[in-house]
Amino acid sequence: MYRREFLQTTLAVAALAQAGPGVTRYVRFRRGQAMAYGILDGDTIRELEGRPFAAQKETGAKHKLADLKLLFPCQPPKVLAVGLNYKSHIGNRQPPARPELFYKPVSALQNPEDPIVIPSGAQNVHYEGELVIVIGRRARRVTAEQAREAIFGVTCGNDVSERDWQNGSDKDLQWWRAKGADTFAPLGPVIARGLDYSKLLLQTRLNGKVVQKQYTSDLLFDCPAIVSFTSQYVTLVPGDVIYTGTPGSTAAMKPGDVVEVEIEGIGILRNRVTAG
Repeated sequence: MYRREFLQTTLAVAALAQAGPGVTRYVRFRRGQAMAYGILDGDTIRELEGRPFAAQKETGAKHKLADLKLLFPCQPPKVLAVGLNYKSHIGNRQPPARPELFYKPVSALQNPEDPIVIPSGAQNVHYEGELVIVIGRRARRVTAEQAREAIFGVTCGNDVSERDWQNGSDKDLQWWRAKGADTFAPLGPVIARGLDYSKLLLQTRLNGKVVQKQYTSDLLFDCPAIVSFTSQYVTLVPGDVIYTGTPGSTAAMKPGDVVEVEIEGIGILRNRVTAG
């Protein structure tokens, strides 16, 4: 069953690569023991030399998408995330006056199609489908307009969260394990560059049922505002990623569940849930 789902996702990604003029979709992949970046072109990946953030040069090698393992699409020096960034998520609470940011460790990153592992002792692990910003150039104390130029592209993310460790009776001083446990940051499958990310439909599905549905135009702080604010205090560098917040309500996942985050123009980030 899961192999069929994987093939369906692969075909969907390939079809996506043929849609949207002016949009380039980048992937990071493994072929055998080798890892590389590439440009998705239909069901083919054109391999790149090095990372896509600098001057891009193709190696000339081409690979069939179905023959490769897609990885999370960049290797971020740091991972940040924004909380309370959709009105539909904060409910009756007072909206924040500024983007509320926190860190997730890079060790929390997980590939498309690889499992979200519920750690021992975790009882209340939730999905959080999100649009994710990928930084393409150094940004320090930039304006919102300058921030637009610093954004390389966007991808899909799942800010997996253990609610009891975050806010419950077993909560920690910080969210180091509630949002930073291994595999709690699935990312991918592609970085879409040239896409108008101001109004994209985001949907999260749990076992095929839509459980979150919202447009990114409903973000309280949009992508340039987030990048600009962050850069006033923390210098952003190429490859850094920022999860921008989740809409609506969330619920617990259990081993055996399959969670999908789909954002139009980007694709489907799918992961099965397993027990650690």
